[in-house]
Amino acid sequence: MTTSHLTAGVDRRGFLKVSSTAAAALSLGFFLPEKGMAATAERVNAWIEIQADETIIIRYARTEMGQGSRTSAPQLVADELEADWKRVRVEYATAHENLRQKRVYGDMAAVGSRTIRNSQEYLRKAGATAREMLIAAAAQQWGVPASECVAALGVVTHTPSKRKLSYGKLAAEAAKLEPPKEVQLKDPKDWKIIGKPIKRVDIPDIVTGRVRYGIDAQLPGMLYAAVAACPVFNGTVKSLDSSKVDNRRGIVKVLNQGTFVAVVGDNWWRAKEALKDVAIEWDTGDNAKLSSASIMASFKEGLDQPQLAVARNDGNAPEVLAKASKVHEAEYFTPYLAHATMEPLVCTAWVHDGKVEVWTSTQNPEGVLATAAAAAGVPQDQVLVHPMQLGGGLGRKGAQDFTRQGVLIAKAMAGKPVKMVWTREEDTQHDLYRPASLVRMKASMDDAGKVQALHIRVSAPSILATLLKLPLPNGIDGQAVASFNDHPYNIPNSLVDYAQRNTNVPVGFWRTVGHSQNPFVRESFIDELAHAAGKDPLAFRQSLLGEKFVKDRAILEAVAKAADWGKPLPKGVFRGIAETEGYGSYTACVCEVSVNAKSEVKIHRVVMGIDCGYAVNPNNIEAQIQGSVVHGLTAIFWGEMTVKDGRIEQSNFHDYRMMRFNEMPKVEAVIAPTGGFWGGVGEPAQAPLAPALANAIFAATGKRLRSLPLKNHGLSLARG
Repeated sequence: MTTSHLTAGVDRRGFLKVSSTAAAALSLGFFLPEKGMAATAERVNAWIEIQADETIIIRYARTEMGQGSRTSAPQLVADELEADWKRVRVEYATAHENLRQKRVYGDMAAVGSRTIRNSQEYLRKAGATAREMLIAAAAQQWGVPASECVAALGVVTHTPSKRKLSYGKLAAEAAKLEPPKEVQLKDPKDWKIIGKPIKRVDIPDIVTGRVRYGIDAQLPGMLYAAVAACPVFNGTVKSLDSSKVDNRRGIVKVLNQGTFVAVVGDNWWRAKEALKDVAIEWDTGDNAKLSSASIMASFKEGLDQPQLAVARNDGNAPEVLAKASKVHEAEYFTPYLAHATMEPLVCTAWVHDGKVEVWTSTQNPEGVLATAAAAAGVPQDQVLVHPMQLGGGLGRKGAQDFTRQGVLIAKAMAGKPVKMVWTREEDTQHDLYRPASLVRMKASMDDAGKVQALHIRVSAPSILATLLKLPLPNGIDGQAVASFNDHPYNIPNSLVDYAQRNTNVPVGFWRTVGHSQNPFVRESFIDELAHAAGKDPLAFRQSLLGEKFVKDRAILEAVAKAADWGKPLPKGVFRGIAETEGYGSYTACVCEVSVNAKSEVKIHRVVMGIDCGYAVNPNNIEAQIQGSVVHGLTAIFWGEMTVKDGRIEQSNFHDYRMMRFNEMPKVEAVIAPTGGFWGGVGEPAQAPLAPALANAIFAATGKRLRSLPLKNHGLSLARG
């Protein structure tokens, strides 16, 4: 079945079935492993299927949540295949098939802007290998050298005789051939599909309502569950009394799962309302003492530690700073943030006959499979994970806490499928939050305004240590110091150190992760130094970048040019600029703003640019840039999760506000690919927005903003 018509509950046996005669189609697949994995190069019938009616099915092995990769990834395959895009149909690969085929699809997680940059090589080679097999099949049929044949638009042509055979007619014979061990990939100048603004394959079904998200799963006889975890993090159920709801109409069961309580009913609303009447006593231990104030005190203690883990140490910054006649110093704070995806966390699970089936919105299907197997107590090869579209992910749906809950509930319900849906309140108050961070910046400059020393000290929780339970190399969480330890500026003495300050507030990967907050600190402080030196912020950055960091400088200058930097602006309008790098790409931003007497910020224009090396689908990139502005401005103006009595105070969109249509500024995207590398797009595009905006507001008001959100500075976003 096609992915555009995914319906929960449809039998997917034979989804990637291998034809024993190979008479109907050519299926081809292989995986080039990442460094450290055992090399394989076997024909596994995974990526490409060419049917007799000329339909070309390309498997998509990640998840789609609006980023458009379900279109751009198949473009990589189709271009090398020399396919006619009009005949291409995209279908999801599945985690259970990946397990059965010894991970032929490789990593299936859609996280960290990795879909294109980590899979582009083996996807292109899959297309090129199939192309060569089709050419070889045609050459054999004609009795001519393969070198005399060319492929284009799904047809192989014998150049001297002009004879032609379509892929559909060649598929059966091509399937019998051994795949070539090596294939030549196209020169980028010869790309026909890569680099083109092809319309997303899922848009028609989205606008007509045919696409199925995880929350849309429907199965015969399905039950529904609402859940509640302890409002104080890491609390457990001490006791519960469900007598008020045990005999209520539509309520099937109340489950005490130790770390959470679930009410199962014949519809979700009944379950949710009944949950309110279940008397739950929670054991919170000492965690109820935690507050935003105590967290900040812990962060400040971290900054004052005499010795910390060192992330970067060029020259001798402490000595130079100690001898400097003047040191510029500032502290910056960024808060915890919730993901608040449009679709809350949801999991439909069916435990039956020693097997588990799961329908959920996930960024990591393989994680779902492993978690479901563990929760149900079955082997992993007895789990089926049905692909569903995501109603937003933003990093939250990579972790599998909700999958575990859903499967545990279904396991307790004796063979009945159960759909578990979190309320918005549960979603907001039991997130894996973007870590808060407190950063102390120190710098000294010579009389000419050249920066001589820079010391960046970070005090923040560690995602790697707390969520992933990983040891930190040399005590450093790379996300906590991102854009600091790899800053491109030519500063002879640079020290970056890190104080790990974990609390019981759970943290996780939020879109752009460390690059969602640290560029705000870095680029705002660079702006401070530029003004202290009496220099133009663009020229100051150019002098610091020098000639070594060509790509940083190039995207900075491209965006500045597009924004008319240096040209006069209307009275009362001011500009701010920032640049950064991350996820293999280079980004820059200019914001034009005015601020009125009511402290309303009017954003007249956002010019955002990215150099991602190769631009696979410019339409998708432009959409990602626009979406990054929406997501970023929401966090910049209003995003803040505060803690009181060990729990999150915010609960829904009334106190965790989203940006509105009439607040959206004009966004101009500068897509400036320089080639030679493959960078991410979904994460890095957001990175330079906050500092560019803060720097523009400083230019307009003279007020330096060293913490977010802006609402705490009395600033609001003007409408219309």
